[in-house]
Amino acid sequence: MSARAIAREALPGMPGFAANPKLGRMGSVSVKSLRYATSPLLASKTPPWRSRFVVLLVGVGFAVLLGRAAYVQIVATQFFQGQGEKRFVYTQTLPASRGRILDRNGLVLATSVALPTVKVDTKLFAAETAQRKAIARLLGMTLAEFDERLEPGGTVLLRRHVEEAAWTEIKALAQAHGLKGFVEEREYRRRYPEGEAAAHVVGYTDTDDVGRAGVELLLQQQLQGHKGQRTVVRDRLGRVVEDVGDIAMPRHGSDITLSIDSKIQFDAWKRARDAVIAHNAKAASVVVLDSATGEVLAMANYPGADPNKRGSHAASLLQNRAASDASEPGSTMKPFTIARALESKRVTPNTPIDTAPGRLVVTGTTITDAHPHGTLTVSEVLQKSSNVGTAKLALAMERQELWETYAALGLGQKPRIEFPHMATGKLRAWKSWRPTDHARVGFGYSASASVLQMARAYTVFARNGDIAPLTLIKRQPAEGDGVLTDAMAASRVVPGQPVFSASTALQVREMLRLAASPGGTAPDLQRLTLGYSVAGKTGTAKKMVGTEYADGKYRAWFVGLAPVSAPRIVVAVMVDEPRAGKYYAGDVAAPVFSQVVQNTLRSLNVAPDVDVKTQISAKPVPAELESL
Repeated sequence: MSARAIAREALPGMPGFAANPKLGRMGSVSVKSLRYATSPLLASKTPPWRSRFVVLLVGVGFAVLLGRAAYVQIVATQFFQGQGEKRFVYTQTLPASRGRILDRNGLVLATSVALPTVKVDTKLFAAETAQRKAIARLLGMTLAEFDERLEPGGTVLLRRHVEEAAWTEIKALAQAHGLKGFVEEREYRRRYPEGEAAAHVVGYTDTDDVGRAGVELLLQQQLQGHKGQRTVVRDRLGRVVEDVGDIAMPRHGSDITLSIDSKIQFDAWKRARDAVIAHNAKAASVVVLDSATGEVLAMANYPGADPNKRGSHAASLLQNRAASDASEPGSTMKPFTIARALESKRVTPNTPIDTAPGRLVVTGTTITDAHPHGTLTVSEVLQKSSNVGTAKLALAMERQELWETYAALGLGQKPRIEFPHMATGKLRAWKSWRPTDHARVGFGYSASASVLQMARAYTVFARNGDIAPLTLIKRQPAEGDGVLTDAMAASRVVPGQPVFSASTALQVREMLRLAASPGGTAPDLQRLTLGYSVAGKTGTAKKMVGTEYADGKYRAWFVGLAPVSAPRIVVAVMVDEPRAGKYYAGDVAAPVFSQVVQNTLRSLNVAPDVDVKTQISAKPVPAELESL
């Protein structure tokens, strides 16, 4: 049967079927299609309420949208603007540079350098194991540490203060392999050009550029800058599109000029290091003062640490032991006792003192000399460093009188110089002194002081009786830098606190010159110090461990001044626990003093006051001078 016959039979009453010529030619039209086309559901009329309901739904939807738009644009404007700003508006911090620390000649001791801080957006970053390993190596991390940093997701911090060379390699690697998501920010990091040599003075900062020791801590307020900020619009990749609002520019920190001379500081540190190595010592400290101005030219310690290498050393290694540690100074205290005896007119330089038989018993305690000498003049008591002679002079004075002398020299109190963790030292109240303390304090026991305190105390002999006020900041105006005549040096003297008369100071200075010459406790010192006259005192003090003096443990001291004719500098040296056979200060500390004096005075362009040819012809130059 044909399709037409089937259709006519299936739809016998459908009007227009036979009359439609086109339909008559639908030989290939399926019966199923015709059946769907004539469904009663399609032929019936839609009820009017349906169309009205649809229109109502559309109207309600439009009203809801209109209400929502009004709520967003009018009622909750601030909330939605804030949410938008959180996603696209960013307040960018503008880092401020920390002020530089300069030496007295303008050379940089500490400065700040802007280095990349590297972050990565984990949504964009995708790298193979080999690539991640290479990036981790450039950042100074292991692969495990690198992957751990990525775990939180989002934009994560990889490493702060990345070196420029490493960051350049990372960018090249990312470009070569199509790695995305790296974000660079700039932060300042402190650099210390002098490294370990000046570390104990300059100090160091932490990773947030906050001072933690030394001048960095002391002058934190002046050195630190104040950060600025700007508001920017960023795209979805974190790139800045435009600035929004005003920019608050950063205010950089102030530069600080210290009294330290970096050349003298390095030489003092080098000599301290050499002494520790040569004598297998525990530590050494050297302080150099300008006696006229009280400026600290050098304050060096060894061992120490490089402040450029954070986290690789203990903080205690950067503690300035020359200022923070106090110990018994031994015989370097004797000049003060003798000066008080001279000042009180009890004795003269030629007054004889009986030191035989080299021992003195005071309330059951025996005071001894290293070598018995018999009768000595007061000058010889200091030259030979007689404990017995000095103890007798101390006992001849009232306790209060002796205590007041030491207190006037700054012992038992912090030096009036701003520096963190300054040592006070020990000087007990005179009323508590027993007879043994009264005698022993006269030659450097039962009292303690730092190397800096002893250096300052000796300025009383370099300045004709008054003690210098110390400073770590270069004094202004800086007259006389360069070649100094005696008149120029005198004009630079900063007023100090009188302690002794000028005549007493000159008498003791001459005694100190004898102590540094043949017949004294440092007999080779003047011969070793080419070109300059020197004066000073040795001190070989037993080291106290706990509450007892340890056998075989000593501290070797030497404190002195140069040149004797017109003192320009005071140098104090302390070598802690020399263990290579020699421990007397004349063998251990005095050579360090000699080397520092020569190099310092040459650096300051101070004219020699001793004929070098005479010194050399008097005795062959020792091997240790060949390197000078």
